[in-house]
Amino acid sequence: MTIVFLITRLVYDTLQLVERCLSISMRNSERFFMSEFSFAPAPQPVISIARSTQLFPVRRIYCIGRNYADHALEMGHDPKTSPPFFFQKNPNNITETGGFVYPSHSNDVHHEIEMIVALHSGGSNIDVSQADTHIFGYSIGLDMTRRDLQAEMKRLGRPWEVSKAVEGSAPTSQLHLKVETGLINSGRIELRVNGTMKQESDLSMMIWNVSEQISILSEYYELAAGDIIMTGTPAGVGPVQKGDVMQGSIEGLGELTVTVD
Repeated sequence: MTIVFLITRLVYDTLQLVERCLSISMRNSERFFMSEFSFAPAPQPVISIARSTQLFPVRRIYCIGRNYADHALEMGHDPKTSPPFFFQKNPNNITETGGFVYPSHSNDVHHEIEMIVALHSGGSNIDVSQADTHIFGYSIGLDMTRRDLQAEMKRLGRPWEVSKAVEGSAPTSQLHLKVETGLINSGRIELRVNGTMKQESDLSMMIWNVSEQISILSEYYELAAGDIIMTGTPAGVGPVQKGDVMQGSIEGLGELTVTVD
């Protein structure tokens, strides 16, 4: 009985020691993994890539304003005298869920169909002739805008972020690689709401083409892989309501369907 008891106690003590060692090891591992961040980082915003399992990590979202003459005119501006200007959305505004939640503090949310250009490289002061070498691919996007808040910010001379950087305000389709599509400088762009045509134009009607936008942006910001550019919207922007279905298309890039929830 004494030998059996001693063996049993030895096994028990050994198991207790192993358990304590494992507990200490786990605590040390937690400290190691938690030491770099005070809390878990937010997920990396991404865009899926057509015919690929890879994802495009979004670093920044640049948007150009009034880049189609007809849209500049409908917004009350002279395209011949308006220099290019840019603003930004938040990277996590990008979404591929197929839905857009109507935001609070607005009764006048507008659709804006745009071509998105994604970059795989960048730099500063990029020459126009080299700009297209930085293009990774293209997608169809929507710049959903709280137009009433935008008008108020304009009146007060304040930034537009409250109207533009809205949760889920950058719905996008999958990216199509430039090596598959070739350079896209022209092609039909259109948007229907509940089957009715609202916006239609051609990409060639941009005031500043894609290469020019990249070059101009790089004068003010250091562009990098993961940056995307929303290249402007044609005339016909207008309000949406809950339940509306927006169907956008760009020649060579397929379609994007988004429902307002």
